[in-house]
Amino acid sequence: MAYVIKDECIACGACIEECPVEAIVAGDDQYSIDADKCIDCGACAGACPVDAPVEG
Repeated sequence: MAYVIKDECIACGACIEECPVEAIVAGDDQYSIDADKCIDCGACAGACPVDAPVEG
């Protein structure tokens, strides 16, 4: 199951650099995760300072 990013996202960019498959897309005020690319590794969750990425 792919990860999703909750509303707590502060668009800091920490998760983008950690994603090994480039599944995270920058939005205007929040990021999102492409479920088709996400490999459910959890690297984004470990890098996030506000615990925004969670298993969907």
